[in-house]
Formats: sequence, C-alpha cells, structure tokens
Amino acid sequence: MSELSHFDETGAAHMVDVSDKAVTHRIATAKGRISMASETLAMVMQGTAKKGDVLGVARLAGIMGAKKTPDLIPLCHPLPITKVSLDLEPNPAENCVDITATVKTTGQTGIEMEALSAVSIAGLTVYDMVKAVDKSMVIGNIRVVLKDGGKTGLYEAE
Repeated sequence: MSELSHFDETGAAHMVDVSDKAVTHRIATAKGRISMASETLAMVMQGTAKKGDVLGVARLAGIMGAKKTPDLIPLCHPLPITKVSLDLEPNPAENCVDITATVKTTGQTGIEMEALSAVSIAGLTVYDMVKAVDKSMVIGNIRVVLKDGGKTGLYEAE
C-alpha cells in the first residue's frame, strides 16, 4: 500500500497539493444498497409512499450529494463535475434497492469520493422517505467498483 498522502511529514492532516498533476478525464462508479421489508419495497415500487416518489427524490439527492462532497469531506478538493448519473434499481428477490452512481470530471484528482457520496446520500434519502413504516432498513455494501483517469489508471473491482 502506498504512503498516505493526506498527512504531512509531521503527521498532520492536510489537503494534497495537486497543482503539478496533469489534467485528465476521470470517472468513478460506486455501488451500494438499502435493504428493507418486502412490504416497504412494494410501497416504493408502487409509488405509494406518503412523501412521494422515493426513487426520484433519492436520485436528485444523490446528484446533490456528489456536488456537495467537498463541503462534507474535509480534505476533498472541489471538482468541476461534468456528469452524475444515478440508478436506483428495486430488487424484489433480495428486498432491497440497488444504487449505482457514476461521476465524471476533467481535473487533477480523482472523483471516487463524489461517487461514494452520491450512493450514500441516495440511500439515506430512501431511508428518510419511508422510515415511518420501516425503521429496520440497512444501508450498506457501499464501494467503488470502477475508477479511471490519472496516473494510477483503471481500477475495476472484482
């Protein structure tokens, strides 16, 4: 594992200097899921939740989450996001909603944190919208599945 770059020689946290890095096209995809009771998932799929279109609102919230990442994660650089896409796919076989976010930029540092934030915020929004009927929902398995661009090149999860 490489040396951690968010700490200086004294061990103090700092924002990494990316000013000398090349500007490249960058992309990251993250996935996660929110598990729930089958009755809750049916309500989400039928669009009968009292707060409205659960998946539509969660999609917008995830997009906003990607855009607000540097406001939430202290050492993230603000990046010019060029694309955010979110897919929230109901999975009745496993009583969950599978969430996938892909974020793109052209810049000097990676966009993985924005993809992870998008998935996390989308999952939290689903929870918020139906928590009145199901407090036992579980958000999890959030991970980067694809990253490309920059000097480290392509990463794809197995």
